[in-house]
Amino acid sequence: METCRRRAEGMIERRQSLLMDFFTFQELVFHTVVREVRHENSRNPVVGLFMAASRTLLMVGIFYVMFEVLGARSAMIRGDAVLYLVSGFLLFFLHVGAISGVLASGSSVGALQQHAPVTPALMIVAGAIKQLYLHVFALGVILLGLFVFKGEIDVYNWGGLIAPFMLTWLSGVSIGLLFLGVKPFAPDLVKLLATVYQRANFFTSGKFFVANMLPAAVIPFFAWNPLFHCIDQMRGAMFVNYVPQNSNLEYPTIFCAVGLVIGMMLEFFTRKTVSRSSAHSR
Repeated sequence: METCRRRAEGMIERRQSLLMDFFTFQELVFHTVVREVRHENSRNPVVGLFMAASRTLLMVGIFYVMFEVLGARSAMIRGDAVLYLVSGFLLFFLHVGAISGVLASGSSVGALQQHAPVTPALMIVAGAIKQLYLHVFALGVILLGLFVFKGEIDVYNWGGLIAPFMLTWLSGVSIGLLFLGVKPFAPDLVKLLATVYQRANFFTSGKFFVANMLPAAVIPFFAWNPLFHCIDQMRGAMFVNYVPQNSNLEYPTIFCAVGLVIGMMLEFFTRKTVSRSSAHSR
């Protein structure tokens, strides 16, 4: 009986310890996210929040005027032109921001990560959550502005917007992890590849056009991109008269799962390699 009691007490202590570690990690993530937002915008978190919304609104305004001047409204889905542009640009900025946030979080060789309790996992999670938080806030500001100026927001399926939005963020995190795992070995190459990928996404994400109107011959040039699928699926949930035919949610889901696993394995390998090289140098 005494042995059983001690085992039970040990299990309870371990569970309490794990629970405390979890809450401690969440607190560290919160403070790190606040620090990153302040550091990025001259120590003013309010400016950082509204910059994420203003950037999307600026691009939407520019291209809305261009479409009106060029008479290209027919190239959009029948419905709210502002929502059409927001669905493309907001997801594009979220995807690219998630890549940049994870890549800028620093790998195992970062000086800040040599001090407890800062860890690579903490910085990666904080960098990713910062971008998600900023763009969720941006989405809220944009929708509130549309409601104030137009009186209503006509969205077909509000619940259907969640999956494409989160998959856009997760796919950016997974790609950022892949770049981050290779960064210590080839920093200049990774910087170049990340820039090329982000620039290519400006066109291959499909935010400018309706995917159903693409010729079959050019679909493969866009179908490899998880962001292309997410934007098209979000528009399918947003507009009642649009049914996506050249995209699905299965591809970005599989892409995120595989990318996250490989990215975490690369980060673990990099951490071990850096630790060994540091030990040998000493």
